[in-house]
Amino acid sequence: MVHCRLCAFADEADPALEGQIRAMKENGIGLLEMRGVNGKNVSHLTPAEAREVKNILDGADIRVFSLGSPAGKTDIHDSFDKEKEQFLRLLETADIVGAECIRLFSFYGTNGDPVYRDEVLLRLSRFAELAKGHPVRLCHENEKGIYGDVADRCLEIHRALPELSAVFDPANFVQCKEDTLRAWDMLAPYVYYGHIKDARADGVVVPPGKGEGQLAGYLPHFFADGHEVLTLEPHLTKFIGRGALEAAGEGESAAEWQFPSGTVLQPGQYLGVYAAFDFAVKSLKEILSAL
Repeated sequence: MVHCRLCAFADEADPALEGQIRAMKENGIGLLEMRGVNGKNVSHLTPAEAREVKNILDGADIRVFSLGSPAGKTDIHDSFDKEKEQFLRLLETADIVGAECIRLFSFYGTNGDPVYRDEVLLRLSRFAELAKGHPVRLCHENEKGIYGDVADRCLEIHRALPELSAVFDPANFVQCKEDTLRAWDMLAPYVYYGHIKDARADGVVVPPGKGEGQLAGYLPHFFADGHEVLTLEPHLTKFIGRGALEAAGEGESAAEWQFPSGTVLQPGQYLGVYAAFDFAVKSLKEILSAL
């Protein structure tokens, strides 16, 4: 039997915190990867807003596991000054809400060219330096289009900066034409938690288990290694903030899996208040039950 703690980007169910809590409660999810709250990106929350969110979540018995931050999701040619300012705000927010992790990226505009390796590592090391003294773990995500988008360059980053953990996203590897099982074998020693998102070979996002992410292939090893937290990131419907994510390189979802909240996926098959989010949870739980 596997021991899994479910987490979610609940802003995909509802931009409003109240709706996010409802969607999580209905699906038995107790951990939140906080990315958008009431239509506002987590990097823009004021300390007062963060404290209010913390109080509301405490009342609902939901804990912030990670900040789904945009740190490092900028062009490598841009000045680091704004990144630093934003990251300091994120650290303050993480302290207030009690987040265990901050998700970050390794910069666009490199085209994977090794000439940018040193600058990427320098900037990531500056994040790590800024985080010293804060009880938070920094986790690099393999996002399509950044320097660390394929397993080989992710491994470069983690070997050079062992203080950075990895968050393993199978769909992003599929979109980079990577074999997820090979990527898992390479990065397993550095993985701290996982994102659950799947994609077809053409990069189109589909529900968990419906694509080429080979979730059933690597998840047994994920749990055998003692990991527990999986963050659901369905990308099956439009939500506030998704446009910015897609502009930054995240894939479109398949037409047959795009549906608005509160609709039936197939007549008589499934109905939920937030159907896309609910169906993704259902799909993941089917995979987990098979394990």
